[in-house]
Amino acid sequence: MAKQRVLFLCNANSARSLMGEAMLRHLAGDKFEALSAGSEPDEPAALTLEALEKQGISTKGLASKSLDDFAGEHFAAVIVLCDKAQQACRDWQGSSDEHLYWDIRDPRLIERRNAYEQALAEIRQRLSLWLQIKARDDIQR
Repeated sequence: MAKQRVLFLCNANSARSLMGEAMLRHLAGDKFEALSAGSEPDEPAALTLEALEKQGISTKGLASKSLDDFAGEHFAAVIVLCDKAQQACRDWQGSSDEHLYWDIRDPRLIERRNAYEQALAEIRQRLSLWLQIKARDDIQR
């Protein structure tokens, strides 16, 4: 069975969406192909990579990409992690079977050292629940 493609979107693709991509690979990379992009891509934030590495999550291959790079493509799910990306998605020329919006606060705008770890923990929690729902749905089919 082919892996289901999941795209994580955020404004800069430097923190939250990269965390989502890396976390899904870590939790269920055998079932999902995880990708990420930004409406206004920037470089991966050093604190993003540090937070992932502290949790033992691979950062190999993580790079900021533009939402435009995925124009015309189809995904099993698109998970939007910020308001700005939610707006940009309205004009995006791609499609998905499932479109989710998880409002995760931007750790770059929070002046606490553990802001990145908190964002990563919230993404892990939501992905874990989403994966449980997906597994239940697969059993019921």
